[in-house]
Amino acid sequence: KQAIDDRGTAGRASRRISRVAFGTGWTRSGPLELLEESVRLHEPVLPVVGPERPLDRLGRGDGVPALEELRLHQGTVWRWNRAIYDPADGGHLRIEMRALPAGPSVVDMLANAAFLLGLTRALAPGAAATTRRFAFQQAHHNFYRAAQFGLDAELAWPLAPSGRPRILAAPDLVRHLLPTARQGLEDAGVLAEEAGELLSVIEARAASGHTGSAWQRLALASLEPKLGRERALAAMLEQYLEHQRTGQPVHTWPLPQAR
Repeated sequence: KQAIDDRGTAGRASRRISRVAFGTGWTRSGPLELLEESVRLHEPVLPVVGPERPLDRLGRGDGVPALEELRLHQGTVWRWNRAIYDPADGGHLRIEMRALPAGPSVVDMLANAAFLLGLTRALAPGAAATTRRFAFQQAHHNFYRAAQFGLDAELAWPLAPSGRPRILAAPDLVRHLLPTARQGLEDAGVLAEEAGELLSVIEARAASGHTGSAWQRLALASLEPKLGRERALAAMLEQYLEHQRTGQPVHTWPLPQAR
């Protein structure tokens, strides 16, 4: 977000939304709303116009239009959940979930995806009712607090179907939401054993507080007094990669030892 901020001082002062942003509000009518917002709020970076006339192509029944200008523009606007139009395979819309963290192990990434997608599937049918009670600004605040503080964050969430949002420690909220995520996965056809195995990684991580970034910080704090800053960083990275290659989830990793 800081690296790709094309707003000047006046733009930041007026709170004009950045090209990298959480969003402006709950989506009410569908993905077209998000595509229109990107066009309305941001000027084209590369004003290239292709030869295609989309309405003519639709009128001829010659497949779906490529919408090259829109796709190029969408490639310069980075919402954390981004709607993507793609003419491939007869045309489709998809959601790019950019907020999913990377690693540190493959099983951690699978667990992250299972937790997010399970919750999404389970909560989607009641989304209209939930968003009436849960302000978009609270979700925005949650997202950036979680990014800043990880499992030490305190987050708002509506615990009961008709209740007001309450503030919980992130590990407590994770434990509260795990059964919902599991139900969403199973309803989508995921085997109960597989869903349980992946979500157990999330549960253990929340209980231990041992995330990839937490491991790096603890490792550096352990190694730096013995090795100095530069050698400690190298040793931390070397052992981080060794643990990553084992395929074990990060909550099982021991802290590194000076060699």
